[in-house]
Amino acid sequence: MKIAFYGSSILSTYWNGAATYYRGLIRALSELGHDITFFEPDVYDRQKHRDLESFDWCKVVIYDGNVHALRSVAAMAARADVVIKASGVGYEDDLLLSEIMKAARPDALKIFWDVDAPATLAEMQSDADHPLRRTLPRLDLVLTYGGGDPVVGAYRALGASACIPIYNALDPIDHHPVLPEPRFEADLAFLGNRLPDREERVDRFFLYPAAQNQDLKFLLGGAGWEDKAMSSNVRYIGHVPATDHNAFNATPKAVLNISRSDMARTGFSPATRVFEAAGARACLITDYWEGIERFLKPGEEVLVARDGKDVADLIGELTPERAEQIGKRALARVIAEHTYAHRAVLVDSIFRNYFDAFKGAMA
Repeated sequence: MKIAFYGSSILSTYWNGAATYYRGLIRALSELGHDITFFEPDVYDRQKHRDLESFDWCKVVIYDGNVHALRSVAAMAARADVVIKASGVGYEDDLLLSEIMKAARPDALKIFWDVDAPATLAEMQSDADHPLRRTLPRLDLVLTYGGGDPVVGAYRALGASACIPIYNALDPIDHHPVLPEPRFEADLAFLGNRLPDREERVDRFFLYPAAQNQDLKFLLGGAGWEDKAMSSNVRYIGHVPATDHNAFNATPKAVLNISRSDMARTGFSPATRVFEAAGARACLITDYWEGIERFLKPGEEVLVARDGKDVADLIGELTPERAEQIGKRALARVIAEHTYAHRAVLVDSIFRNYFDAFKGAMA
């Protein structure tokens, strides 16, 4: 099938955590025979910070951040069997959705793919005239990268005909064990951009434990933390390109996942970092959220903390031997059950079921 996918960026992870998700899913769908074109706007300096250049599993169309260019690429939706508009594209999202819907063929499968369901739902629930809310009944399907039953129910209540979570996963081609690198040495490392709805949780789950464990080394990666107050045992290294994520995860004794506050409240929302870390055979400590056991077994494949004191206690007691065992078990679990190849099989079946039903209705 020909798929037109409109998203933030597949070429750059710069201020764009969804790139890992897009890459894993689209590559896996391509391996199932789909012909995919990804459309991304040239905004937020992402094209200056590319970390993906050479690949043959997807065509990419980059368009300027202006209305004329947007309308030109939206018109290309007419060529596709499956038309996907993702959340958070980053330039005139509402106009892009409207133009794509105008261009898409009547027989095309029209999908909104939400990579930040809690935020998107909050916007629509507070605005009865929200453009996406008005468009939902005309879409065939909503896919989300997390959220479970609460998100499915909320989307159905707002008019979506169907909503199916397609969870984050591991792409073992990109994320895998590597040798440690001295530049990432630490007892506990955290990688995440500074965002308003994450910062308070970073204070509690990372910076507080660091202050309580002055004899341990903590490593902070991600954009935006330059002026953040932190204890002297925290080393800040700025943006970490995707090409360095394996070493960043494989080197420290443990790595930390901190969900954004709305993701933690919603539950069933494993971040890409969870699978990246497991793929690198890292010992992962994650903040608690409902549904974690669906992906990794607490205490055996992942360590779970409900607050900063838990993190301080866990990292203070963690031996290298136990960390290694947890990392090995996590890698085995995600390889067996949670790769993008697994997710792509589900997505492919969703596509094929739609077209089978459409052909049956037309017969």
